[in-house]
Amino acid sequence: MLAKEDIFNLSGPTHFKVVDWKNKDHRRSIAASLVQGVYILEQDRQQNRQGPQAFAPVWWDFFDFLLSDVLVDNVDNSVFGAIFESKFPASYCDGSKTKTPKYVIAFRGTITEPGTLLRDLMLDLGCILNKLQSDTRFEIAMKYVKEMVDFAGAENIWLAGHSLGSAMALLAGKNMIKVGYNLETYLFNPPFLSIPIERIKDQKVKDTLRIANSIVKAGLVAATKAYNSKPREDDSFAMLSAWFPNLFVNPNDPICAEYIGYFEHRKKMQEIGAENVERIATTNSFRNLFKNALGMDLEEALHLIPSSHLTTIQGQSPNFRRAHGIQQWLNPDIQCQHKSYQFK
Repeated sequence: MLAKEDIFNLSGPTHFKVVDWKNKDHRRSIAASLVQGVYILEQDRQQNRQGPQAFAPVWWDFFDFLLSDVLVDNVDNSVFGAIFESKFPASYCDGSKTKTPKYVIAFRGTITEPGTLLRDLMLDLGCILNKLQSDTRFEIAMKYVKEMVDFAGAENIWLAGHSLGSAMALLAGKNMIKVGYNLETYLFNPPFLSIPIERIKDQKVKDTLRIANSIVKAGLVAATKAYNSKPREDDSFAMLSAWFPNLFVNPNDPICAEYIGYFEHRKKMQEIGAENVERIATTNSFRNLFKNALGMDLEEALHLIPSSHLTTIQGQSPNFRRAHGIQQWLNPDIQCQHKSYQFK
């Protein structure tokens, strides 16, 4: 969620002196800048700034992208996403060599302005209730993603999003990998829909709570399996294991911080010889376990992913707005910790 003062950096990505596409921190900053451009596209629309008066173009012009298309919500007519096309020829945009995408599909998060706030908050609620996939905004996003993959090929496309937008990019990436298309994906402050245990300061308390959660989940799976033959979440979960979305998380942000503990806990459970328990627990959400016990149709938990490249920003943030904002990811020189996790 961003307020107006957090979105507007009118100077553009001036912190770049030279762009190195092979540098992972530069790629992160470029993806964040394009998401920033989507935020400002919507602000330009609300303020009726067009042509030379528009503030958004500097955020993609600087990196030699063109604005190929905008994604518009059919409920409030707000701009929630955009497709950017590289000015470089297709022969240059070879992801395996230059790391340069031909297209980037970017999604913004919530804007705390009257023009879109109510609709965005409804989408936030849908995300919490695990109903995002059935909303028309996501259906529009998914339509564009499928069309672009058919047109350009998955290897030439990036997905990127922040906050609510990262939830949309995450869900779109999941859908595409299930049908055999692996899209490089950049998720900034993705919401983790669970109790933020990571915010607890005492490490022993955190470990105890997570171990208890895992044991309870594994027990519920064992109990419900005997009474219900419907497929479990882990069948779908295993299909995603080859996909490594790039997650960018601030430990001071309660919305996304739990991803840190989520992946580290899996590692610790393996170290203590409880990997079988955790394998069951990490592929199931409490919501679906209870629904399964009641014989209801399962809904895949949005936030559960098997593998990732996790980037954690270092240092303290002065407040929640800074910890959750897109601005923190724009500078390629910020101090971060990088770890990769793979589900086996």
